[in-house]
Amino acid sequence: MTDPTHALSFGTAAAEYDRFRPRYPEEAVRWALDGLPAPARVVDLGAGTGILTRAALALGHEVVPVEPDPGMRAELDRVTPGTTARAGSAESIPLPDGAADAVLVGQAYHWFDREAAHAEIARVLRPGGTFAPMWNSRDDSVEWVAELSRVSGTGDNTGHLIDKYGDFGDAFGTVELAEFRHRARLSRAELGGMVRTRSPYLTAGPEKQQEVDRRVRELLSTHPDLAGRDEIELPYVTVAIRARRH
Repeated sequence: MTDPTHALSFGTAAAEYDRFRPRYPEEAVRWALDGLPAPARVVDLGAGTGILTRAALALGHEVVPVEPDPGMRAELDRVTPGTTARAGSAESIPLPDGAADAVLVGQAYHWFDREAAHAEIARVLRPGGTFAPMWNSRDDSVEWVAELSRVSGTGDNTGHLIDKYGDFGDAFGTVELAEFRHRARLSRAELGGMVRTRSPYLTAGPEKQQEVDRRVRELLSTHPDLAGRDEIELPYVTVAIRARRH
């Protein structure tokens, strides 16, 4: 299991997380939920501030957000009218057996105790339901983006996801993968704000945070692709994986 200190570090910056983190492209969410009834009952597990919840709601689905961090739940409730986040985790989902058509996970699956989570997700899914984690990852094939990852210590490489996460256990069928490219438009200040919502930054000491801030400002001021620009297009790759429950 990953360090719970990192997994629960985001609540201290919940408003900034919701403001600066990228959205999920509609086509990625549609792919994750393809073949399910419309509307489907969708659990957004590790829902954070509701970025993925709102994407699924926009497609007309019923969404039950589940999130362990009280700060993130409060922000989700504030910015997602008509929805109340439930306290819970991947290893303890507050829903009865077979209650969901799909379980989505945005930017959180790598924090789970996978063996316990797989059993719990299978429990709340109906037969034929879908489990689909996804990640928004900065496109480090772009040179300045790779340099941003280096100076900020917040690498976003999700390569070889099938190798890392390609087995959801005996309750699930074959895991499929798809990628969706998109861009987020950010001001220079917003780009710095995005870096400050990452767990390595949030869990660092003040001196380390100040050093990261300085390096990011220097990159923005000196890199030929960034210097003098008021608005920056940050390229992302959304990587989604899905499997059906037997």
